Amino acid sequence: MEKKVQHYYRLKMKQKEMEKELTELRQEILAYCSEQGSTETEIGSYRVKLVTQNRKEYDDQKLYETLADPEVWRMVSKTDSAKVASLTKLNVISEEVISHTFAVKTVTLLQVDKK
Repeated sequence: MEKKVQHYYRLKMKQKEMEKELTELRQEILAYCSEQGSTETEIGSYRVKLVTQNRKEYDDQKLYETLADPEVWRMVSKTDSAKVASLTKLNVISEEVISHTFAVKTVTLLQVDKK
């Protein structure tokens, strides 16, 4: 069992190193694309594409105050954007009622595909 724990520990350390390296490479690629003024480009045999998404980040207190019905709040529990979006799509919550409870955050995703 000690060998398994040791192996697990080593893999977790490798994972941390890889995540750090991926973050650094991602930042460099994003900076390159920004310098080029491009959201889609080909570099060697790879196609690089930047996809912009908007994500809502809810203010827990404002949302709680707005959703006075404890049954609805219990469904949401801790603010989870996916749950709130689902409840909105199901018309349990009106988008208009909660429009002041979130800020829209723009996130850029990096996609790299081999040609």
